[in-house]
Amino acid sequence: MIKWLAAILGYMYFRFPGAILGFIIGSLLDNYIRSSGGIFNSLFGEKKQTVSPGDFELNLLSLCSIVIKADGHVSQKELDYVRSYFVQAYGKDRANATFRTFNEVVKSRQVSASNIARYLAARTRYPTRLQIIHFLFGIAQADGRVSDAEADVIRDIAGYLQIGHRDFESIKAMFFKDTDSAYTILEIDKTASDDEVKKAFRKMAKKYHPDKLGHMDEAYRKGAEEKFRKVQEAYDQIKKERGL
Repeated sequence: MIKWLAAILGYMYFRFPGAILGFIIGSLLDNYIRSSGGIFNSLFGEKKQTVSPGDFELNLLSLCSIVIKADGHVSQKELDYVRSYFVQAYGKDRANATFRTFNEVVKSRQVSASNIARYLAARTRYPTRLQIIHFLFGIAQADGRVSDAEADVIRDIAGYLQIGHRDFESIKAMFFKDTDSAYTILEIDKTASDDEVKKAFRKMAKKYHPDKLGHMDEAYRKGAEEKFRKVQEAYDQIKKERGL
């Protein structure tokens, strides 16, 4: 489309040589738009609802940095957790390349949680975004506890990612153990009937089934398996308490 528009404009102003030049320039622009989304997508109202692996990794790493800094203390255990996760997900070479790019390009800039999360919300599936929140809580807990400041930052990110309130509280409860956490994980009240508990378990097991992340790397599928296991543990705990 762009190359033909450029060719027509070139011919109108410079006749045949201009048409050839316009066609060449337009072809280059077309290739750029197809490969990177380009600025012309915005000008023509087109929104490319995808994210490249490289962009996803850099944006995810940016969210990691926000959570790590949330309580005003950069923990080595949290840094090690992130590095281990990225190496497991992408391999050592690719992970190191992502860290280098982050340090050279992103780290020196002001990182906006809202901009990053909204960008990802428009380009990733809901189960993937649930796993992002689970991963961020994992980072926060890597030093032994999730601080209130970290939980608040992750809550904000979840909102920008368009994560439902009950889904957020369910994942959060996997990292905060109390008398009601099992019910919160299953997204039900403590007054729920036995039948409601069973229905909630089936619903949550389906939501967090690892197959939902079959398109993602191994580390993310393992994260889904962990959420799935937490749901099973919550259900088993409630059954035990109720003598079912």
